[in-house]
Amino acid sequence: MNSFLVPGLVLTWVVVLGSCWFGWQLLRQNGRMLLRIEALEKRLDQSEFGEASEPSGLPIDSVAPEFELPDLAGERVSLSRFRGQPLLLSFFNPACGFCRDLPPRLAALPPQPAPPLGAGESGRSPAQGTPLVLVVSTGEAENNRKLFTEHKVACPVLLQKEMEVAAPYKAHGTPTGYLINPDGKIASELTVGGEALLALARPQGPALAGRFSNRSLARSKIKRDGLKAGTLAPDFRLPRLDGGELSLKELRGRRVLLVFSDPECGPCNALAPQLEKFYRETGRHSRPPSPGGEEAPAPALELVMISRREPKENRAKVKEHGLTFPLVVQQHWEIPRTYAMFATPMAYFIDEAGIIAHDVAVGVEPILALMAMAGRMPVETPSNAS
Repeated sequence: MNSFLVPGLVLTWVVVLGSCWFGWQLLRQNGRMLLRIEALEKRLDQSEFGEASEPSGLPIDSVAPEFELPDLAGERVSLSRFRGQPLLLSFFNPACGFCRDLPPRLAALPPQPAPPLGAGESGRSPAQGTPLVLVVSTGEAENNRKLFTEHKVACPVLLQKEMEVAAPYKAHGTPTGYLINPDGKIASELTVGGEALLALARPQGPALAGRFSNRSLARSKIKRDGLKAGTLAPDFRLPRLDGGELSLKELRGRRVLLVFSDPECGPCNALAPQLEKFYRETGRHSRPPSPGGEEAPAPALELVMISRREPKENRAKVKEHGLTFPLVVQQHWEIPRTYAMFATPMAYFIDEAGIIAHDVAVGVEPILALMAMAGRMPVETPSNAS
């Protein structure tokens, strides 16, 4: 009997262990299936309610990826060249039927701000709040040139070879685009379709007033209406065009006319000779040397110009207008941002204590009026200080 008991017990244990193993495998498989079903349900819920795990397009307030592309004339143009003005970046393809419907409608938009490159002029004054439309297209230059010339579209058109610029912007179709604010940050969601883009291109368009109102330029936290009189002028330190550096703080004790300019700004170039004349009459050149050959006293009023772009361009303007006052160069718009306005030409008059003595002057005539006022103001000395 014992000879039959041992094999029976072994067989029983084999059956028990086999059943346990089989049950364990079933539980594991069932667990995997439950996890997969849960993940599938989650994806279906996200699809139904629009809560995708990864947002389409770049997030609002993120920095717009920098790029440099040739325009229709072959000149290379970078995105940073447009810094300081609202921009509608539109991705285009002449082979796309929806895109081919856009050029005549772009030409019918309110006047565009003057682009800072050799694009055509419309001869009309731009509507306030209108973003500059910047088209990034694909295809042959000649095909694009013919299409945009035919419809008299004056906005800048840049050419990418394939999708090297569209890809970082997550713009995988055409026509698509974004609003970019003057600081170079994304100001709208990725916009798809011609109608939606045209709405963004219009001044105070419905897309800005409605869907994107919480992120629009009008509600941006960055001040753009200039610093007011009585405000301490923000300090800066920038490289001088003639070598060395200059800071506003080192001019403390003198009155300063601070002028913001750009060598490619027409009104700035018209103002330049008047600034030089003003500087010679009221600044360093108006102060005779001290008796005995001593160093001439510091000027009663200093004129400093903050300019943009490359040193070569600024040197050409200095030579053209015979400018002798200090000129310093910023990279983009970092100093105007601290002075709460993005414009050229504009000027601030700063007193001996470094306080802004008058609200910002924007444009040639207001700056000339500010110069006249500054020239008449008495110099603050211990004898007449209050």
